[in-house]
Amino acid sequence: MFRTLISVALAVFFTVGTAWADGDMVKGEVVKIDKSAGKITLKHGPIKKLDMDSMTMVFRVADPAMLDKVKAGDRVTFEADRVNGAITVTTLDKIK
Repeated sequence: MFRTLISVALAVFFTVGTAWADGDMVKGEVVKIDKSAGKITLKHGPIKKLDMDSMTMVFRVADPAMLDKVKAGDRVTFEADRVNGAITVTTLDKIK
């Protein structure tokens, strides 16, 4: 009985934790990359964290090395936040 309760508790913890961690991730598609300016154009879904609707827009990237992992047409997940007043992509992962 005790093992069952522990197993259920752990399952709930990891399920909720994973859902919470993915809460700010946004799906999008790379439209254009400007490595020299450190910017990426993404067609994206709503960004709840920033109260932003779906659109296509240019973002700065927190780390220019992120731009080496993707190309135009790639589907991605990303997080964006306000950094020094500019909306900036802080994490970027290609969807496989």
